Amino acid sequence: MIDYQKFVLICEISGQNNKPAFRQASFGTKPVDKKIIEMTDFLYKDETYLIIGAAMEVHNELGPGFLEPVYQEAFEIELISQNIPYVREKIINIYYKNEKLKKEYSADFFCFDKIIVELKALGELNSVHESQLLNYLTATKTKVGLLINFGTKSLQHKRMVK
Repeated sequence: MIDYQKFVLICEISGQNNKPAFRQASFGTKPVDKKIIEMTDFLYKDETYLIIGAAMEVHNELGPGFLEPVYQEAFEIELISQNIPYVREKIINIYYKNEKLKKEYSADFFCFDKIIVELKALGELNSVHESQLLNYLTATKTKVGLLINFGTKSLQHKRMVK
């Protein structure tokens, strides 16, 4: 079994039939060969599918060009309409060496009581945004996060598992 403390999976839904494909994976500091994986291999696959679907609906309706708060409000409306359980700007405890810090983290959305969702409205996502979400996952001891960018012609979304 994979040690999730050392394994990071960054996945993009792309290509034909929206099949998930490894864009980047690492074990410690060593890259892992790229390969296609099946949706059945995903942790919380049904939940992340619903969240991404809600984001696609927002992007199809609004398109790119708005600031992040507009997408946050529209995304919240879509989560409600699709009966997806969530908490907006949920305060999540941060841990350092298994000790809870006084400083807390506020997730844009915390869906299904187990998935961090970070929204962006940028021209392009980069490794800094991915690192930020990875740090949130590590510090909060949450296993799955979604990074969703509404600022491009096509919706960008990345799924990270820690």
